[in-house]
Amino acid sequence: MPADAAPVRLKDLVEFDGVRGNDLVGYGLVVGLDGTGDGLRNAPFTEEIMTNILERLGVNVTGEQFRPKNVAAVLVTAELPPFSRAGSQIDVTVSAIGDAGSLLGGTLVMTPLNAADGQIYAVAQGTVIAGGARAEGEAASVTQGVPTSGVIPSGARVEQEIDFALSDLQQLRLALRVPDFTTAARIEQAINREFGRGVALMLDAGTVALDVGATRMRSTAHALGRVENILVQPERKARVVVDQRSGTIVMGDDVRISRVAVSQGNLTLRIEESPLVVQPNPFSEGQTLVVPRSRAQIDEEPGTGLAEVPEGTSLSEVIAGLNALGVSPRDMIDILKSIKAAGALHAEFLVR
Repeated sequence: MPADAAPVRLKDLVEFDGVRGNDLVGYGLVVGLDGTGDGLRNAPFTEEIMTNILERLGVNVTGEQFRPKNVAAVLVTAELPPFSRAGSQIDVTVSAIGDAGSLLGGTLVMTPLNAADGQIYAVAQGTVIAGGARAEGEAASVTQGVPTSGVIPSGARVEQEIDFALSDLQQLRLALRVPDFTTAARIEQAINREFGRGVALMLDAGTVALDVGATRMRSTAHALGRVENILVQPERKARVVVDQRSGTIVMGDDVRISRVAVSQGNLTLRIEESPLVVQPNPFSEGQTLVVPRSRAQIDEEPGTGLAEVPEGTSLSEVIAGLNALGVSPRDMIDILKSIKAAGALHAEFLVR
């Protein structure tokens, strides 16, 4: 391992098999809006759920015509963390699905949250904190952020626990977030070194198996508590990531470049149309004509000429060589593409 390497905790590199969250979703109603709710003629499902809620509360609205402007149908989403117990609270996100203008100041009515198996695991209710604001007049309107979506901190209470017995597991798999054979091998070595015997085995680039019984710990939880804080130096691929919209360039530490010569310049072609109207003299025979007039011009900036980028054996040397070209970040993206096409950039090139 290099002397200047930055080790990372194992818990930040892997996911433990079975220790995962579960997505929840529900369909509910937000009330108390200041005239920014759904237009019920355009969102009939809002009227349907409102009718169902009122009837469950003992209010008979069958056959009644009501068009309130202070309610909105929403989808409620949340994540049930691993080992959540009944009575604990989780955050929820509320998003309008109709034509409501804003959820600011609204209150979510009791909404069951279902998992993929169709069972109810939590119930959400509370005041929505919208992510924006909206103001509207007769001739203009202004919107800041996204007022049709918001959150309710600790807005759902867990009603049912996920049946998962961690203590019954005799073997646990560690799944690498970024699969790599070198990193998996280092994880295996680090775990075996920590326990002084062979308790871990690399199965593939993305999986390391842990023999819980061989750790001789009191429980599986005790073994994971000891394993997750082991420090490991991960191995990363040499990678260059560019964002063409913002002109951002990010290079990994292992990026290398071979000796190459680069010439860069800008060529601009400009064509201007200035049509001229020609009229006959007064009281003379003739007709008015439009005579086309075009002006074409080619401008070429001096550019960098033919510049040599020396071979770089470290990231700082690569950056120094590219900066010597003296070009803008957006031009640098095109240069990096050309260097990669020439086979002189030894890294994975990703464009987003």
